[in-house]
Amino acid sequence: MRVTSLFAAVAGWMFVLGSTAASGAEPAIVNSADAKWTHDAGDPPGSESIMLRADPQTGGIELLVRFPAGYVFAPHWHESNERIIVLEGRLAIGQGQKAKHLDPGGYAFLPAREVQHLSCVSQTRCAFFLAWDGNPKSHKGPVNP
Repeated sequence: MRVTSLFAAVAGWMFVLGSTAASGAEPAIVNSADAKWTHDAGDPPGSESIMLRADPQTGGIELLVRFPAGYVFAPHWHESNERIIVLEGRLAIGQGQKAKHLDPGGYAFLPAREVQHLSCVSQTRCAFFLAWDGNPKSHKGPVNP
């Protein structure tokens, strides 16, 4: 999913959800098998997402995403801390020269403003939970950090 398309969709969802439902005051109970996965124009083929929660006060969001096997994210960084929990597949996450693999159940905390490199390195799609504690705005990272 292109990062710009993802955040345009998030902004739209935040508007639609309104302040009461998105503030965290309402429960969010979602089974991914029953939820409506969406694919926005400009997203990579095979990618899709489910918006879980959005907080208009902090700009934080939570969502489920799926990307096809072999998908490589362009190096980028976010304005807020990011959390990832892998649900399916194997995700490679790197910052600087360090890279680690996360399998289902694996967790990553990625600090704001640090360039990150991610890719789905499994033979099957990668699905994971994403959460940002504030504005998730993304910026291009250097091609060669």
